[in-house]
Parts: sequence; C-alpha cells; structure tokens
Amino acid sequence: MKVIIVGAGLGGLSASISILLAGHEVLVLESANEIKEVGAGIQILPNASRILIEYGLRSQLEEVATMPQKCFMNGWKGKKLAELNFHEQAKRMGSPFWDFHRADLQRIMLERAKELGAQILVNCRVCSVNYNMDEMTVSATTAGGDSYTGDLLVGADGINSRLREILVGHADPPTPTGDLAYRVLLDGAKLLEHPSLAEFIENPQVNYWLGPQCHCVNYVLKKGKFFNFVLLCPDDVPEGMSICEGKIDQVKSVFAKWDPRVVDLLDLVESSTIDKWKLCYREGINKWYHESGMFCLLGDAVHATLPYLASGAGMAIEDGAVLGTILERFSSKSDLRESMRQYQNKRKTRTEKIVARGNLQQTLYHLDDGPAQEERDFILGLSDPPAGEAFVWRDKEMAPWLLGYNAFNDAKI
Repeated sequence: MKVIIVGAGLGGLSASISILLAGHEVLVLESANEIKEVGAGIQILPNASRILIEYGLRSQLEEVATMPQKCFMNGWKGKKLAELNFHEQAKRMGSPFWDFHRADLQRIMLERAKELGAQILVNCRVCSVNYNMDEMTVSATTAGGDSYTGDLLVGADGINSRLREILVGHADPPTPTGDLAYRVLLDGAKLLEHPSLAEFIENPQVNYWLGPQCHCVNYVLKKGKFFNFVLLCPDDVPEGMSICEGKIDQVKSVFAKWDPRVVDLLDLVESSTIDKWKLCYREGINKWYHESGMFCLLGDAVHATLPYLASGAGMAIEDGAVLGTILERFSSKSDLRESMRQYQNKRKTRTEKIVARGNLQQTLYHLDDGPAQEERDFILGLSDPPAGEAFVWRDKEMAPWLLGYNAFNDAKI
C-alpha cells in the first residue's frame, strides 16, 4: 500500500519507519519549509526507547543521548523528597532512559525514514481530504493546490491539527490547561564554573522542584554541552497565541524565594527575554479514523497531553510503532477498516489514561503549602510508597504499565 503521512514530527517519523519496515510505501507531507524541531530538550522513557532501538537506531542515538543517573524530587525550597535510580529502573524495564536535544532525535529518525525509502516533501500544508470509494483511495490537497493520492492517510500534524478538524467535521481547538512553560537552554560550561551547579553536569540527573502553582525541571543535553531548564507557571499567554515573549525579570520574581540553585540557574540566563509557551491538551474523540478505513489520526493530533509525565512524544512514537505493526499483519487495503479498528482499540484507552494522569500530575506538583502538600511529601519520602504517589516513574502500579509497555508485542496480540 501507499501511505501518506501528514507531519514530520516524532510521531509522523515513527509511523514512517514502522510502516516502511512493514513493507509499504510512504510519502510524508510536512507543512514547514524545512524539517526542524521546535524546543530544546526531550526525555525518552523506556517504553519509547525500546521502540527506537527496535528501529535500528541504538548506536546513532547513544552518540547524542545523555543517560541520567538519577531523578530527584525536591520541595520548592530545596528539600529532597525522593529519588529514583534511573539505571536500576531501566534494567527492570528492559530499556534505557534517554535525554536528547529534540533536533538530534528528529534528525536521526528522519535519516532512518529516508534510508528505508520514505519520500519527504516540505511546504505542503494539507487543507482538504477526499475519498474515492470506487478505487478505495484517499487524496490530500495542499494549500498550494497540489493533490497526493494513496491508500491510507495518517494525520500526524500536531496539537493544532487541521487533519483532526477534517476528521471530526468542525473546528476543534486544543484545551488550555491553565499552565505555561518557560524553556531555557543553558551553556553546560557555565554550570561547571558554579559551585552549587557543577554537580548537575558532572553527575547527569533529572531534578524536579514542586511548589505552589508552579514546578520546574532540568536535565543535561548533548552529554553536558547544554542544560535544559523548564519552568512551569500559571498561564498568562494572551488568548489566541500559543507562544509569546516574556521577561526574565518576571520569571526571577516568581522563583525568587525558591531553592537557591533555581535562582542561580536563572542568573545564568543572558537574555532579558524568554519565550513562554501556552500548555494545552486534547480531549479524547470517539473515533480516531474515517469509516472508510482510509484516514486516521496519530500523536498530538488526537491525544496531546501536559508534559508532566514526559510522555507526549513517547505516546506518538508508540502510535507509529503499533500502526506499522498492525499494517504488517493487515497488508491489503481491503483490510483497512479492520486494521484501523485494531489500531484504535490498542491505543485509545492507554493514551487517554496517560493524558488524564498528566492532568492529575498538574495538581500533585502544584499544591499550595498545607496539609495536602505535607501528605504528598510524606508519601514521597516513604521507602515503600503506595500506588498513586506523585513520583510516577517509580509508582508500583503506574511505572510498570507506563514504562514496561512493549508496543510491538501489544500490536501482535
């Protein structure tokens, strides 16, 4: 079959690789003038690294990945609440925790897709979809008037998806969460010069600080060359905008009384301005695919989530792996309705649970000081905390389900 994938983000590229490995032809239509990732750092958990390794990318990714040793949960004033040894947890889950610069991960996945035979076209913003029921084909038409025809169309065009609106038949904007993200990329060498910050680079780790209405997270990129620092706060991005310019002085005032290490990190920001990103999520939809079986959605287009489980990209990568594996079993376009039914059955419940847990994490991370916060911190400090704790990656029920998931095995059942 010929499969057209709209969007060359991580989800679209995962689908491209998986579908090519299944023996089909792939055309990728990307709306941007060039393929490049927006943002800086990304955490890839074992459920997603397992897929990337299966795609044959281990050696290339290990060259650019940082493998953090531990993850620390801290109170907003700096008290350590809990820690997790990532290397030990990776052994239990059977695949590593990796931190990347997003551009490196996308580049390596793009190269693999091309190596397998994907055709990639840029400056192709799809604005309409048409079906030929006699020939059982689907066509995507771009804003420039070009039309591309295939047997299956996959909408992987991100959180502001045009393909989602086409599928559901009406305008369907993402839902604001009430939070925004300030994203900072610091020079690792600057941290090494600072007594309180050098350890972050010398012993690669992920750090969370949980505080009233806010939290922040940081980790190492490019083996210490860069340091990714993300600060999450109440949203004041103007309505109708997804990103705008903020003032570093405003950020410093919000975090002025936090752990001195947070203050020191902000002092390393050289610019007077800093971009702030509105955080939104996607409500679930009843049907991920067109009744013909010739058109489906994938990734953020259908289940964008808060980044508080570091699982948005991982879910999209999983979607691609499951879709390709199913299309390996159902290789004829006469099987498309059944393959789409199975694809949704495998993915809908899992992704909706992750989105819901991301929303819960917003509450757990941002508790005001008081009884609920004290109970959260007490549970975090237990040697054997109960299921449902705030530290998801060690949660006795959630962690094996989230991190131990094997997309390929799931798709073959």
